[in-house]
Amino acid sequence: MVENTPMLEAVQRESRKGPPPVHLWNPPYCGEMDMRIARDGTWFHEGTPIGRAPLVRLFASILKLEEGRFYLVTPVEKLGITVEDAPFIAVDFTASGEGPAQTITFTTNVEDQVALGPDHPLRMQDGAPYLMVRRGLEARVDRKSFYRLMEIGAVETANGEEWFGIQSQGTFFPVIRAAELT
Repeated sequence: MVENTPMLEAVQRESRKGPPPVHLWNPPYCGEMDMRIARDGTWFHEGTPIGRAPLVRLFASILKLEEGRFYLVTPVEKLGITVEDAPFIAVDFTASGEGPAQTITFTTNVEDQVALGPDHPLRMQDGAPYLMVRRGLEARVDRKSFYRLMEIGAVETANGEEWFGIQSQGTFFPVIRAAELT
């Protein structure tokens, strides 16, 4: 159980006003917090899973990436945490429209809604898809969503080569070279 701390109280106050402007906050570093986000998207505090979804969403709203490190920040303090892979998981998506007019909107495990497009690109790393969510924070697309995504993909030419990929908001996101498809 996460105790009521000054950090938690500050976050709760700020969350009532809308999304916190963590990109504007540069508080002093106050050390490490025994908090970890597992590869499957589960948040742990002192080795125990945080079972309250609203609390996880609250912490996710103050997550910040700086120079390759993840922190929970408020206007007055910054605490380092461990993230095993990406801090979020894209657990579902909807698609509307077709071709260049298609828009694919993902939902993350912390209920962020993200439209795949130039501001929120998809990238592949070691065969896994990652979606930019906000301020450098990514979501790994879960397996079931990735398989569904591949069902609506198409082959297009990008950089003089044929690729299989996804179209959203007028942008083509290459996934795999068409020649490598079996």
